Amino acid sequence: MELVKMEIKGLMLDPVSNMPIVILKEVNSNQLLPIWIGVFEANAIMIQLENISTPRPMTHDLMRSILDQLNVIVEKIVVTELKNNTYFALIHLEVDGRKYTIDARPSDAIALALRTGSPIYANREVIEQAQKMEVSEEGSESERIKKWFEDLDAEDFGKYKM
Repeated sequence: MELVKMEIKGLMLDPVSNMPIVILKEVNSNQLLPIWIGVFEANAIMIQLENISTPRPMTHDLMRSILDQLNVIVEKIVVTELKNNTYFALIHLEVDGRKYTIDARPSDAIALALRTGSPIYANREVIEQAQKMEVSEEGSESERIKKWFEDLDAEDFGKYKM
C-alpha cells in the first residue's frame, strides 16, 4: 500500500445532495480526494479548523483527552479503501512502544488528527478509485459532478480552505 500525505484543502457542500464534503489534497500535487461526510462530522472538523472553543468537550475532544491521559500517541490516520462508495480509515496508535490500528470513519479520524496534530494519509489506490467513482447510477449526473470537481478553484472552498 503506497501512502500519500494529504492535507485538508477545505470543507464545502455538494451542490447536488447538499451534503458536506471534506476535501483532502495531496501535499506534493494538486490531486484532490473528496469525502462525503455527515453534518455532525463536518461540524466537528469545522470547529477545529476555525479554532472555536465549546463550553463542554465534544466527542473528538473527549477522545483526545482520554488518549492524552493514557499517554497514547496518534501516529497518523490513513484513508485505506473505498468500497461501494464508502470510505474506510484506520487510526494508528502507539502505547508504550506497542502499535495498534483502530477502524474508523474517515471523518472521525480526520477530526481526531486535527485535534492531535497527527498527519493524514491516503492509500494511493483510494485516490485513483475516487477519480473514477460513479456518484449516481445516472451517467449524466456523475459526469456533471466530475466536471464540477475538475472546474473547482481556490475560491470555491470558502472560508474553510487551508
